[in-house]
Amino acid sequence: MPDVDPAARAAARKTLEKRIGHEFTDRSLLARALTHRSAAANHNERLEFLGDGILNFVIAAALFEAQPQAPEGDLSRLRAALVREKTLAAIAGELALADLLVMGPGEQSTGSRRRASIGADAVEAVLGAIYCDAGFEATRDVILALYRDRLAELPSAASLKDAKTQLQEWLQARQLPRPAYEVVSVSGADHAQTFVARCCLEEPEHAVEGRGTGRRKAEQDAAAQMLAVLTRTDR
Repeated sequence: MPDVDPAARAAARKTLEKRIGHEFTDRSLLARALTHRSAAANHNERLEFLGDGILNFVIAAALFEAQPQAPEGDLSRLRAALVREKTLAAIAGELALADLLVMGPGEQSTGSRRRASIGADAVEAVLGAIYCDAGFEATRDVILALYRDRLAELPSAASLKDAKTQLQEWLQARQLPRPAYEVVSVSGADHAQTFVARCCLEEPEHAVEGRGTGRRKAEQDAAAQMLAVLTRTDR
């Protein structure tokens, strides 16, 4: 977190403990969970690794109980949506973790504390710290509390399918040939490339292009464009 006196830092962490519903016996674990690798050798990456594994299991178990008829594929898609970076970053925002992170001067100057990936990693590290402090049941209770509303308002698994999967299923349902993808062009500097990919159909004969920061993203965009065309003409 930004440079503050020890009392203010302790008060801020106390507030976080109230938000997550866990008071640490060993507060050094929480301090480590909130320390980015740029700030110290004793950083949060090992706790992040641990928290990631526990989070995946707890969410998988919760979905298994809540969706007794759902096939494995649907459960996997739902879990992926719940533990992905975007969701964890949202939780980090709800907990105001960005303001609590201890980061090196270089990272602070670039505004990295607001980056989604760093917030997501911090959530996992805090979960790992809770496990080390109080065990599995305490960690599970915190996870289920943080995810209560998200688990109660699950999207349909079908809505979580990526565009390429949706396009393939649309075609298969009509016994039509699978689409073909090809990269048309790559432009920009190595660290900021833009890919253009083409999606082609034999039947109905059609081709569209999509863009993205990588081949996969460009292909997904092309598939989404193709789906939009097909569903518009299929009405």
